[in-house]
Amino acid sequence: MPFERGLRTPFDGVRSDREVRSKVATEGDTLFSEPSVLIVDRSTETREVLKTALERRGWRILAASRAQRGLELAKQHHPDLIVLDPEASGSDPEAICAPFAEEAEASHTPLVVLGSGRGGPRGLVHGEFISKPYHYGPLIRRIEELLGATGRAGARSA
Repeated sequence: MPFERGLRTPFDGVRSDREVRSKVATEGDTLFSEPSVLIVDRSTETREVLKTALERRGWRILAASRAQRGLELAKQHHPDLIVLDPEASGSDPEAICAPFAEEAEASHTPLVVLGSGRGGPRGLVHGEFISKPYHYGPLIRRIEELLGATGRAGARSA
């Protein structure tokens, strides 16, 4: 069957593999086998810095500024790792962390919780707490280590 002129695809106007991955991640398809990281943080700066650094390593990034949307993405896409800042929402960090911890435990997904204080939210069993203030370099290395422990990071480096 010859190609029909005027036939539109979801990827019209997409110019690179990175744009394809971004479009696919946004629209909910899971065609790619790269490790995926879900970043849930109200801070645009944090989401963008982590997204840029991790995409350069070949990982697919899902991002949400709100906890509810992040939980929806976690359930829909089953990422290989979740980075969560439960304090950024202004709500109770423990109440926000609980459903993510349950999802992470059920799917055997590493959970990295960013926050102030020592030890993180009570009941954080299936996750790792990283205290604020943190530096992006060590945080990204820890994400790499956790993905490596799950066998998903491969030999990627910046």
